[in-house]
Amino acid sequence: MEHDADILIVGGGLNGPALGLALAQAGLRVAVIDARPAPARAEAGFDGRAYALAIASKRLLSAIGVWPGLEGKVQPILKIKASDGRPGEAPCPFFLTFDAAELEEGPMGFMVEDRHLYAAFLDAMRQSPNLTLLSGETVQAQEITPQGVAVTLASGKTLRGRVLVGCDGRTSGVAQRAGIRRQGWGYGQTALVTAVRHERDHQGTAHQYFMPSGPLAILPLPGGHHSSIVWSETDAAAAAIQALDDASYLAALRPRFGDFLGEISLAGARFTYPLNLTLAETFVKPRLALVGDAAHGVHPIAGQGLNLGFRDVGALAEVLILAARRGEDIGAIDVLERYERWRRFDSTTLALGMDSVNRLFSNDNPLLRAARDLGLGAVNALPGLRRGFMRQAAGLTGEVPRLLTGKAI
Repeated sequence: MEHDADILIVGGGLNGPALGLALAQAGLRVAVIDARPAPARAEAGFDGRAYALAIASKRLLSAIGVWPGLEGKVQPILKIKASDGRPGEAPCPFFLTFDAAELEEGPMGFMVEDRHLYAAFLDAMRQSPNLTLLSGETVQAQEITPQGVAVTLASGKTLRGRVLVGCDGRTSGVAQRAGIRRQGWGYGQTALVTAVRHERDHQGTAHQYFMPSGPLAILPLPGGHHSSIVWSETDAAAAAIQALDDASYLAALRPRFGDFLGEISLAGARFTYPLNLTLAETFVKPRLALVGDAAHGVHPIAGQGLNLGFRDVGALAEVLILAARRGEDIGAIDVLERYERWRRFDSTTLALGMDSVNRLFSNDNPLLRAARDLGLGAVNALPGLRRGFMRQAAGLTGEVPRLLTGKAI
């Protein structure tokens, strides 16, 4: 079989371009198939959607040439404060604070808007000679043979490669067409996402309030006076709140947000996302691999979804590049299983851990409330344990892929 590329990547969100750039840098030919038109997304205005990038994710972006395009567009996370709460009440006196001063590596993470991150990826992809980006194209069919893979696009074009990678989200078409089933459950929660403008400077501090109906994250954006909001409510309550006009929406948010940043006003568009946990039964098949949400969708507590995907990117890139250098068939199942062995335990453990935290905190049971508040206070009082949690969240522990240490493969 003649190949149009070595690796065909379906999904142009963020994981797909990251994997494509990593592989292309090593000399492999890559095609990234993105259903969305690239310019429309890269040139979008401010809408408040943003990501919390861990230190390890920042290092990966540096290694693949994306981070320079974000210069001046990121907000370092200098502190994280987590506490129990109820709407309209002051935060619980037992809380947990993570301070970047306790890490030698610097800020614990960085907030960056979706539009800026994608634009930096787009610029890097356009400059990569081994990467072809097909925007506005969708995959209608795929075929796996012992010799390679082929995908048929909606435009009628057929592309052939050696490996097919699904980076196409929780409802991955690549996984469905391959017969890969999923396990998981819904939380009965919906995330309301927007941005606010506030009177006082956030000073680079991220806040996580655990409310009975679900967590509320207040995440600092560049400039000091804007924050991204990820606000979880029951499905019914979220639907009712989303249907409100802006003034009423803000009135519902204020008692949950509090007044610690002074007066607030809406500054971004309003989005909703249903929350669930979903795990693919396998991450690989012959000539096929799943990455990011296509492999595992987790609760957004702690904002680890994208960081988890970037760890997949680093591991799969390392497996494929080293196999190619050894002259192995990069689509062989024994090669791809190295990636699954590397990533399955970590991603499943984190997904179930976030699930447990959400279940523990998303209720108003007085006994559980007392236990979790004492737990937050205890961790806060133990510097060694607190620092361990910080290093884990920053992606600095475990078997870290080379790219996530900032080094080329």
